[in-house]
Amino acid sequence: MADLSGLTAAVARFVPALQFQDLTPEVLRISRRCVLDGLAVMLAGSEQPGMAPLARHIARIGGAPDARLVGDAAARLPAPAAALWNGTAGHAMDWDDTQLAEGPGRPYGLLMHPTVPPLASSLALSDLVAAERGRPVGGQEFLTAFNAGFEVGCKVAEAINPDHYMRGFHTSGTIGTFAAAATAAKLLGLDEAQAAQAIGMAASMASGIRANFGSMTKPLHVGRASENGVTATLLAREGFSANAEAFDGRWGYLAVAGPGGEPALVRDRLGAPFTMEIPGVSIKPYPSGVLTHPSMDAMRFLMEEHRLAAEDIEAVKLRAGRNVLGPIRFRIARTELEGKFSFAFLLSAIILRGRAGKAEFTDDFVSSPECQAMQQRIGTEFDPEIEAMGWERIRSRIDVRTRDGRTITRWADENYRGSPHNPLSDAELEGKFRDCAAGLLSEHRIAQVFDAVWSIETLGDTGVLVELLSWKH
Repeated sequence: MADLSGLTAAVARFVPALQFQDLTPEVLRISRRCVLDGLAVMLAGSEQPGMAPLARHIARIGGAPDARLVGDAAARLPAPAAALWNGTAGHAMDWDDTQLAEGPGRPYGLLMHPTVPPLASSLALSDLVAAERGRPVGGQEFLTAFNAGFEVGCKVAEAINPDHYMRGFHTSGTIGTFAAAATAAKLLGLDEAQAAQAIGMAASMASGIRANFGSMTKPLHVGRASENGVTATLLAREGFSANAEAFDGRWGYLAVAGPGGEPALVRDRLGAPFTMEIPGVSIKPYPSGVLTHPSMDAMRFLMEEHRLAAEDIEAVKLRAGRNVLGPIRFRIARTELEGKFSFAFLLSAIILRGRAGKAEFTDDFVSSPECQAMQQRIGTEFDPEIEAMGWERIRSRIDVRTRDGRTITRWADENYRGSPHNPLSDAELEGKFRDCAAGLLSEHRIAQVFDAVWSIETLGDTGVLVELLSWKH
């Protein structure tokens, strides 16, 4: 008999029971922002280089025409394949939002990207569900399912031992699988027993290692999480069996992948409060790891405040603790994918262009002579004093030496732009969407997306979202 006090049972109870009325006004407000941001990064990601070989792969496999793709609403694929595409696109630029930690010892910014796996799952399964029952998935149903996955993913990421990430697992690829499965279970109407089976299968599918950061495989982690979550749920609906306590016990996911965890931190707090609301979610201003953003802003503000141009810079030294320097692994970036994990490139983009958006994150710009030369002037250094301040915030300091002999220092703001403490405004979020949509959607189409998402709970058919994001035909 299943342990009804375990984390698996708590998740299995929460997902079927969640109703639209359970979502607070603040959760709804943040949900709209997360959906708009998630659609933006999926759209931008749909034209990234890694998507071409993935498109050839899924076209070769083929299958039932159950679901459409972000960027190409004319293409129809099995729902798991559509989730694979949408999830990979959503993480292709590393521009998707970040969960905040709240438990003791949880390094800030190193949990998961919570929106893309459940959103990819929602988009892929909405077409299938609508076809099966003969009526579309409306906005309230869509948001309820999305929040079920968002909340489950965040709470599991909070429960697992932080060593999960520090040892090399990519949390968005691992825990993202459970987020996608929970959303799929809600949309497919699974009961508690079926939801537990889906979680059990997802636990054997959840994977992704940080060795693949800086390659096309990093976004594939999130695509596979989305695909596997949908697959596990579809199998559970068909009666396929799994361990109904897969989070719990000696051989459960928390023990094996942590190793260990603290399910008591979250077991009785699913939706009470929603993690989306407390402690909140960070929406990224830059398409790189959230740990880099305060330093990038510090560089930008320093340049503006002292009216510096690129030719004024002699050298830059960034000082930080291991939580910031460790994951950012490339000394010099040669490709756009490496650039996301290279302070030399990220600060070079700010110095040379005054920004770091879709136009800067290209192989051509990263490999350009001016960018390669500037990267040589930028270094990092471990700072034990900053390390001693703790990891519950992202802390760093930038020292700039100018060609006229000055040394200018600026600390990164702990309440960085995009965090719940200093959130992007709705207008800034729309600006990010426009950057993501540049060259893909017309201004009229962009305005239609805004109208749909800002009032998503009133939509009678959320399938319009995929239609509006189609640019390939």
